[in-house]
Amino acid sequence: MAILTFLSDFGQSDHYVGAVKAKVLSINPGIQIVDLSHDIAPYDIGHGAYILDSVFRDFPTGTVHLVCLSAEGKKPEPAVAVRLEDQYFVGKDSGLFSLISDRKPDIAVELTVPQLPSTFMEKDQLAAAAAKLASGDNMHEMGSPYPELQRLIGRQVKANKKRIVGHVIRVDHYGNLITNIPKTDFDSILKINNSGRFEIKVGREKLRKVHQSFDETDGGEIYLLFNSTGTLQIGIKNGKATELLGLRHDAPIIIDFTE
Repeated sequence: MAILTFLSDFGQSDHYVGAVKAKVLSINPGIQIVDLSHDIAPYDIGHGAYILDSVFRDFPTGTVHLVCLSAEGKKPEPAVAVRLEDQYFVGKDSGLFSLISDRKPDIAVELTVPQLPSTFMEKDQLAAAAAKLASGDNMHEMGSPYPELQRLIGRQVKANKKRIVGHVIRVDHYGNLITNIPKTDFDSILKINNSGRFEIKVGREKLRKVHQSFDETDGGEIYLLFNSTGTLQIGIKNGKATELLGLRHDAPIIIDFTE
């Protein structure tokens, strides 16, 4: 059974999500549609990229990912289909696809514009293309070669032998602070210093322990752990870290290592 994931900023109170799904199923009722999220704020492609990057590699090879998100801008964004990391993506070229992978696409095409004008291109063009792709249609026959996707640069981690400087890139539904600091960098620098000692500066707090699970802390205590995506997460057991620590998106997180 073909799998198609669906990510949008449509919300849940209108008919838009249902209309897009109806279009997909009218082309191929056998497609399995998996909702990733429809609660992305309008134009927040950073959040959309974070959601997609966190899960798309967990799906089987050849999964089609339908992305109905646009950036806030004056220029129209071409509709594209992309093959990247053995997965397929359909959406507007807003720069989002450059935020989920450092690799260049194997194939990228600009989708042929439907002959009939539409005020709901997410349904009439993007959903139709995604459904056909999931049904086995040839991507090359769906449009013309697209030379290069728009590229955006996300927040970068700065690291040397003594320090890592990262940022909060997402505040999740539970008020946890998700950073862009990868466990691989942390482990590498910890090994270089060979002492096992470090200090993590989180707002006014200075912490010296990374936990293995949420259960290692009591209610109201701060915890730090590397989550399922391999990045540092900061939370408060039974509380909201963003409120109690006073930190929001883009707040700096600093790790200092000592010999």
